[in-house]
Amino acid sequence: MKLRNKRYILLLTGVLLAGSSCKKFVDINADPNNPTTAQLSLLLPSTEISLVANMYQLNSGTSTFVQQTVFSTGQSRFQQQGDDFSNSWDGFYSQTLNDLELVISNGTAQQQWGYVSVAKFEKAYLYSLMVDMWGDIPYASAEQGRQNPNAALDKGADIYEKLLVLIDEGIADAGKVTATTLVPSSADVFYGGTKSSWISMANSLKLKLYNQIRLVDPARSATAIKGIISSGAPLISSNTGDFTFKFGSNQNPNNRHPWHRADYQAGKTFYASQSWIDMLFNSDDPRLRYFIFRQNATAGLNNSTNSNGYYGRNPGDGTAAPADQSRRSVFGIYPAGGLYDNSPINNLTDANIYLDNTGATGSAKVVAVTDGTGAGIMPLITNAMVKFIRAEAALTLATGDDARQNFSDAVTANLNSISTYAAANGGTTLSVTAITGFVNRLLEQYDAADNSGKLNLVMTQKYIADFGNGMEVYNDYRRTGLPVLRTLLSPLNVFPLRLYYSQTELSANTFFSANGSQLQVAQQITPVFWDK
Repeated sequence: MKLRNKRYILLLTGVLLAGSSCKKFVDINADPNNPTTAQLSLLLPSTEISLVANMYQLNSGTSTFVQQTVFSTGQSRFQQQGDDFSNSWDGFYSQTLNDLELVISNGTAQQQWGYVSVAKFEKAYLYSLMVDMWGDIPYASAEQGRQNPNAALDKGADIYEKLLVLIDEGIADAGKVTATTLVPSSADVFYGGTKSSWISMANSLKLKLYNQIRLVDPARSATAIKGIISSGAPLISSNTGDFTFKFGSNQNPNNRHPWHRADYQAGKTFYASQSWIDMLFNSDDPRLRYFIFRQNATAGLNNSTNSNGYYGRNPGDGTAAPADQSRRSVFGIYPAGGLYDNSPINNLTDANIYLDNTGATGSAKVVAVTDGTGAGIMPLITNAMVKFIRAEAALTLATGDDARQNFSDAVTANLNSISTYAAANGGTTLSVTAITGFVNRLLEQYDAADNSGKLNLVMTQKYIADFGNGMEVYNDYRRTGLPVLRTLLSPLNVFPLRLYYSQTELSANTFFSANGSQLQVAQQITPVFWDK
């Protein structure tokens, strides 16, 4: 697994930067401690690529914990191993964060404030993510990079405070740039250097962090969120402004979405989560055809042959996998860049309005590496997420924001985003009538619910809309306990409140090695600081 992921990172980096001079990029990796002025334009995009490339284990594992997929049977049963997230941890520290420090330090020395600001925003995002996943992590001493291999742990709450300051520093640095672009378009994989997009991302990240800490300091969160909204600070407010990574469609070398690479081959890595399938199917959700592709029209749970083709695995099922590689359901067109499922579903009823068989003229098939584009996406902070956050904050913190309107806008934004992506990648669009009708049905449920029920609707729809970003769903579930997940068939542990530290770190870092086993046990049952 580790070798495969490292190879993936190298291939992805090489391909996505092909237009920028691959030779010079190789030269950077050969001498990362001595970048020159010209190399900032190569080093920054390499941090952006490694940021997402190193998320594979993290995203897949957390998506399993929250029952959106099954990456491994052990994780499906809440059992962690020491190397489950080692590649993500090791890659973040040795690649992404190390290079970000180089961009910040060298960019500051050269007064290249555009590079500095983007690097600070990226650093703030990544460190906040790592705190959310692992709790206490190396921060202050980690900035010393290879000079201090035995970095100590900093408290997650303390790191959050520093990150909020760092975001403001990045915004101030961006203000020193008079142009509309912070860096050349070729130096920025996310936004092509557009200044306004990065400022919106930074403010949206602040909004996200303040909402994340609302349980431990509700007064502060409410004041801060009210301030962000009332000030008119730009937020991500359209799907075109999403902070989203776009994978490529090349097969050799392969820069496709890792979920496509793992499922669109003979030996598949994942199972679809049966609880995830059932939630979407039972709620008449048209997104099911986009999220899941059926390889067999009649396959069902436990390898049955008389169902509807939505064959997954129940959370916590510890039984051995049968011979079902050509029958199990796989990732669909969104977000992995697979196939859109346009086959008839044989057990729909007249009650199905939005998940129906209208225009379903396709057929199930065993997928191959040539199916789909693989040009999937990684949604990090999206327009829909921002609207859901505002709705949650309005319901729980009395921010004065319009929770109902934000809820409606969030679902609409997600449906439009999926539809637009599908249309550009060989799928089918959702009609305006279908989108409006589906949202209006949710609004009827919203209007009939009490405050608790409203929050449940908001968080359930955010759970669905965030598919592809298991880390964000994992955060939301720990903070709210919503949606209610299916009881595991055969759990091996309690729901993990933090992720296990990297086994590499435990072995190599003397700060960890003295009490490594105790640290790992504590990770499973110790909440992160904002999870009260």
